[in-house]
Amino acid sequence: MFASAPAASVPVAQHRFRDETLDPANPSAYNLYLTAGAAGIRLGLVEVQRNKFVLLEDYAVTATSPLASQLQALATQHEFLNQSGWQHVRLAVQNRYFTLLPAPLFRLGDEATYLRLHHQLDLAQESPHYYEHIGLDMVSVFAAEQSVSTWLQTAYPTGRLLHQTSALIEGVVHQSKQSAPRQLYLHVNPQELTLVAVHGKRLEYCNVFPFSSPEDFIYYTILVMQELQLNPDQDNLVVWGDLLPDSELFTILRKYVRHVRFGTRPFDLAYSYRLNDTFDYRYFELYSLHLCK
Repeated sequence: MFASAPAASVPVAQHRFRDETLDPANPSAYNLYLTAGAAGIRLGLVEVQRNKFVLLEDYAVTATSPLASQLQALATQHEFLNQSGWQHVRLAVQNRYFTLLPAPLFRLGDEATYLRLHHQLDLAQESPHYYEHIGLDMVSVFAAEQSVSTWLQTAYPTGRLLHQTSALIEGVVHQSKQSAPRQLYLHVNPQELTLVAVHGKRLEYCNVFPFSSPEDFIYYTILVMQELQLNPDQDNLVVWGDLLPDSELFTILRKYVRHVRFGTRPFDLAYSYRLNDTFDYRYFELYSLHLCK
């Protein structure tokens, strides 16, 4: 089922949570979701009938090995990841190579041109893709490693490739109320910070910043708050992602922003009690893939 790839070590499991009702022998009853990038390879299964996450697994990746090779190595040894027949498969890539366009301005075939404003596409190793946010009248154009795109197409021919920011956007808008004031949301991956702002159900801002220190981290956060005319002493900041309440990042965030709280899982979905062993603010991007079309 899978194309050959350079040998790679199997990613190491950090967390594995499975509901006892999971029946991988019946893949058509489930949606398979994956995220892949520097934060690792993460996968989830949703039982469609109950709209319920019944599996979550988190695997560390090696920076020196191609991501597609590690995806294939994991799938080869995984007890059901190499199965076909899932109702839907979605894979979100994690990188900084994306741009957002109003849907009326998007023309199919011009993806590389749109990306060139922010990223010089290397067609030998990357391929352009797009995802339409139908309810937001907006299109995300992004670059993905060609080998990852090929792996998905070979493993799951009907699978859908997205950018991680698309999952975050759909999740954030889903959480927001129609009449809500402008709200800034922060999502953290290793050395990567995503900031999303919405006003009601309307997206106002989305960008990804690299950071190598807590000082970089707080600089970009305060900069965006100032650009959006938000006051660090008055306005709320909601946080998701890979950080702990006692981490240096969260400590510096609380020092400069008065009202900070951790976010919750997407509303209107069910979650196995097995997932209670994880913080609610983690894996928001994986959960939010269920809100994408």
